[in-house]
Amino acid sequence: MSGLCNHALHGTGLAGSPASPVHRLDPRAKVVGFLGLTLVAVTTPLDGWPVFVACAFVLAAVAATARIGPRTIWRRVRFVLPLVLFVALFLPFVRGGDQIDLGPVSLSAAGLAAFAAVSAKALLGTTSAVLLGATTTFPATLRALESLRVPRLLVLIAGFVYRYLHVVVDEVHRMRAALTARGYQPRTALGAAAIGRVATALFLRTHARGERVYLAMLSRGYRGSVPALDTLRFGATDVVFVAAVAVSLLPLRLLLAVP
Repeated sequence: MSGLCNHALHGTGLAGSPASPVHRLDPRAKVVGFLGLTLVAVTTPLDGWPVFVACAFVLAAVAATARIGPRTIWRRVRFVLPLVLFVALFLPFVRGGDQIDLGPVSLSAAGLAAFAAVSAKALLGTTSAVLLGATTTFPATLRALESLRVPRLLVLIAGFVYRYLHVVVDEVHRMRAALTARGYQPRTALGAAAIGRVATALFLRTHARGERVYLAMLSRGYRGSVPALDTLRFGATDVVFVAAVAVSLLPLRLLLAVP
């Protein structure tokens, strides 16, 4: 049962066809490719809009190759993108410069341009992250980051948060069920005190569980790194993927979007 749970946890988040060429790429190639695309998009001003089009074309090609449909992408993007767009929505109202009168509302032309640029960059960056998560398991992504010399402490923290977040969520569900079984129905602000006690108990239980897990790891020979069962191999296909992303975006970025 433990093996089945670990296998299910390892495959959490994948979408599309696991046998596609994109899924089979080395995770380091995908991290470098998607991160490079995001950096190109973020550093491009609005005047270089053809770069945004090229980035969108590359992402669409990757999604089509991996057989990840627009509905799957939207279901994951919608949790992050609206927050960014909500913040950027105020830019046309607070920026100075030339004003555009729309009846009772006056909008800044520079603010509208900034909102368009932020929206395009947020959409491309979020979609890149979604495609990386949909084609690469989280443990494989962590191994790629560690291989790319990302600080090991950050990688370990991210790995344990991912692995035990499900455990903490289950604990919260059990505590909520216990409150419901005891007739907890807050009708005033005083009833919120129980939520504070629940949060305190959850913190203490999580801390105690973390201590037990760490001691168990030490007893099994843990020395600061998690051993891998297989090795990463950066092959010709991975080189072609990274090179294709670079050739598709970098020349256009240098020609049309020089700040």
